This record gives sequence, structure tokens and C-alpha cells, in this order.
Amino acid sequence: MDVQIVKGDITKVQADAIVNAANSSLLGGGGVDGAIHRAAGKQLLEECKRLRETTLKDGLPSGQAVATEGYNLPAKWVIHTVGPVFAKKTDRSDTLASCYRESLRVADEIGAKSVAFPAISAGIYGWPMDNATEIAVRTVQEADTSVETVIFVPFSNDAEEMFHEALGR
Repeated sequence: MDVQIVKGDITKVQADAIVNAANSSLLGGGGVDGAIHRAAGKQLLEECKRLRETTLKDGLPSGQAVATEGYNLPAKWVIHTVGPVFAKKTDRSDTLASCYRESLRVADEIGAKSVAFPAISAGIYGWPMDNATEIAVRTVQEADTSVETVIFVPFSNDAEEMFHEALGR
């Protein structure tokens, strides 16, 4: 697997699928989630509403993933995953790792060969960036997947540096 780091805006990345660090409602929000919903257009929200009315009536559980179309994005698909909120007294690392594994599993199901990831849970959910990037890189490298290219898309210089450190380059 080719693992790349491309600092910038995940909504502009050329990949078969981009991963949305969604909230469990799937109805948009702030940060990466809001940016993806705005860039994809209102059809994305409509598809997410249909998912909530049918297969995900209680929302998407943390650590799971589901795909929708990409609509106005360069990516054909959006893979939504809900990261855990960081807690000092409870280790939720397995749930964070599950976000990456499940996103790659869904990517395999839809036939995506390239997938772009943000730093899941490292924004408003408070996960320390250094640990979030370590979990992301390790999980992706250990995944049993047919995805050929993973692109980590950090938004800040600090996040970019931590992804490079986690990759050992």
C-alpha cells in the first residue's frame, strides 16, 4: 500500500473516496464534517437523511462506517465514520482504530482503490494529535485491504509533522 501525506483541504483531494469524521447523526456539523457537507452539496444531506430513516435509525455508532455518494466532490464516495471523544480516564483507542479499519472495509466493498483520511477525533473530539496520528498510521498499515493508496490529509502544519513522524519519514 502506498501511504501519502497531503496537507490541505480534504474536499479537494483526488481519491476514489474521502473519509468524513462525522457525528453519529450523519446530518453535518462543524470541522471536516461541515466542510464535506458544504462541498458535496445538499444531495449528501438528503442521502444521509434517507440512511437515518432506513438502516441507521439510531445514527451511526462510533467506530463504524458507511458510504454515500460524493456528489459535487472530486471523490466518487464519502465514507462516514464516527470517532470517539477523547477521555483521559477511558482508553478508547480500539474505537479510534476501528474507524480506520471499518472505513477501509467499506472502501473494499465499494471498490475504492484510493482513500483520503482526515485525523479522525483529533479536532473537536479532543484526541491528542500525536496519538491520533500514531493510531491512524499503524491501523492503516496493518489493515487487510485491497485499497492501494491511503492519503492522510492533515489541515495544519503541526498535524502534517505528526503524520510524518508516525510514518517515520
